[in-house]
Amino acid sequence: MEVDKDAIFKGASKAAVELLEKFESKTARIGIVGLGYVGLPLSKALLENGYSVIGFDVDQRKIDAISEGRSYIKHLGDGFFEMIQKSDSFHATADKQDLRDADAILLCVPTPLGKHDDPDLSYVLDSTRMAAEVLRPGQIVVLESTTYPGTTRHEMQPILDESGLVCGEDYFLAYSPEREDPGSAGRSAGEIPKLVGGVDDVATELAMALYSRVVAKAHRVSSAEVAESAKLLENIYRAVNIALINEMKVVLNDMDVDVWEVVEAAKTKPFGFQAFYPGPGLGGHCIPIDPFYLTWKAKEVGHQTRFIELAGEVNTAMPKYVISRVAEALNHDRLAMNGANILVLGMAYKKNVDDPRETPAAEILKRLAEAGSNVSYHDPHVPRFPEMRRYKFDLESQPVNPESISGYDCILIITDHDDVDYELIGSHARLIVDTRNAMDRVPRNLIKARCVKA
Repeated sequence: MEVDKDAIFKGASKAAVELLEKFESKTARIGIVGLGYVGLPLSKALLENGYSVIGFDVDQRKIDAISEGRSYIKHLGDGFFEMIQKSDSFHATADKQDLRDADAILLCVPTPLGKHDDPDLSYVLDSTRMAAEVLRPGQIVVLESTTYPGTTRHEMQPILDESGLVCGEDYFLAYSPEREDPGSAGRSAGEIPKLVGGVDDVATELAMALYSRVVAKAHRVSSAEVAESAKLLENIYRAVNIALINEMKVVLNDMDVDVWEVVEAAKTKPFGFQAFYPGPGLGGHCIPIDPFYLTWKAKEVGHQTRFIELAGEVNTAMPKYVISRVAEALNHDRLAMNGANILVLGMAYKKNVDDPRETPAAEILKRLAEAGSNVSYHDPHVPRFPEMRRYKFDLESQPVNPESISGYDCILIITDHDDVDYELIGSHARLIVDTRNAMDRVPRNLIKARCVKA
């Protein structure tokens, strides 16, 4: 989408022109609200491209960790935390007043679901209110969190307008969704293209001026609503296709057909097919949550998203299906779920990260415990079962060695971290229920355990 930037700024306010100059000269200071899995990688990209960053978080523990150079997001590495600790261009703070010095305030806060799968915008609205308290002429506020169309314009702007400043004249407002892919090599924040859409043309171009100097490619869209909708489409696309392959897994299993081999075979087609893989259920801060934001908003305008809701039902049912496969496998060995010693391998929601948010492992642990099983888990990235709203277990990651593995009735693979010795597990376990096809990487002649795919 090409635009005439000179024409847009010809009639723009002095505040807009001065802010544009700051972005282009990289003299702008950028405020990041939320120093988590989105805010910190974005801070890294900004620092690497010559901007000064004010990192704000309400959690004083994060500020203390940064000031001490102590890592709290494992996949970013200790080197990153040591770098920002020593950097004169990064200031970590829990004092919102420090954001007055920022020229851009980027909101990187959670957008979870409520008890009834309705959008919980409390973090977005609270951070917007905070931004309104420190807002001054010549600032732009950008939301990075996934949300439904209209949030930026209809939820955030009225709050910011209460500051007495005029949107589009004194301050500016845009949306640019995060696209973090934790744990994936070669996909840092600076290498992933960014969508940019403002509530007006000036805001869009100001946000473009910033992000185009930070990421490999910034893609302009016509409005904040288009950017909000595109982000939802990205995640709904994944959720629906994962549901499809999960449903095929269940059906093909009863036909004695290996769904993993089927996917690999289909991948040989060079067009018209993209591989998705089955699993024990959805996890993370995006895919299990974001589709319901559109579902909720659709009802407001008189539509029912049946396709999306059906995909949600299929994916939500996967932990129950995994439990049924464990029960069948134990029954084959003349063992009951009640009293069985089961090691869950993997607590993080995806491989090679330390993020357990919305992990299907938690629901599976709960169901195993309710069935009377003696449950333990091993995850080199999650040393202790984290605090969760719906799940409470006093568990620590257990060691994996020949003696410990041989003591379990079943090893249940939920997350296929690369730094797990699957050959050791295969050679010492009695029964393995594998939801990730992890054991396929071990030569069959080295596996003594009976392996069941789930």
